[in-house]
Amino acid sequence: MIPIARDTHPEGSTDPLPPNERRGRTSALVRLVVVIGLVTVLVLGAGLISGWPGWLPSVRNPFVEQTTDRSQPVLLRSIQDLSRFTAASGNFEVVIDVETDRRFIPEILLRERTLFVAAGSVDAYVEFGGLAEGALVVDEAVDTVEVNLPAPELTRPNIDHDRSYVFAEQRGVANRIRDLFRDDPDGQQQILQLAERRIAEAASVSGLRERAEENTRRMLEGMLGALGFDVVTVTFGSP
Repeated sequence: MIPIARDTHPEGSTDPLPPNERRGRTSALVRLVVVIGLVTVLVLGAGLISGWPGWLPSVRNPFVEQTTDRSQPVLLRSIQDLSRFTAASGNFEVVIDVETDRRFIPEILLRERTLFVAAGSVDAYVEFGGLAEGALVVDEAVDTVEVNLPAPELTRPNIDHDRSYVFAEQRGVANRIRDLFRDDPDGQQQILQLAERRIAEAASVSGLRERAEENTRRMLEGMLGALGFDVVTVTFGSP
């Protein structure tokens, strides 16, 4: 007998491919869709991070840091009339080196050392308000005037926070663990107070007062000389 070839496709079927080849094409299509999806996600993610303009949609990054200022309005507490003449100003800089540790405890466990660079200024001024009687003696006959003033004073050091900074810090293990749970505003305040004291001590021996006396004397001699006084004598009291 002559074998008869049978049609392996059911009646009405239009798919000429065998099942194995159909499954291979389906798997390739799925992989293509997955790759396109991953590329789309990566491109959109890059657009969110870098803010690409152009054809990508503008989408805000939901994790952008935001700062809200809820400060209250400034309240004016008082106004003071000043009668002082600022005659000189000095700028200072000091390195504060503070170390705190405990006896018999290894430094690697409990130790704190801070190097703080503090910058600030101190003004020297002469107080003209409340001068005692007889502070100004005028002799119109010979066109002379004598001015007796108090000694120049120094203001409290004004720390410039824009120019002051922590240069280096060394902390033990216990100090680092403690810092994880609380801040140390008292320690920072102590460093600032120490910086103020050091700058005040330096200003007191810097010659600021002498420079203030000289500048005040020149100012009064020029002003009173323009008023017609030939001799102007300016003296200062003891500090």
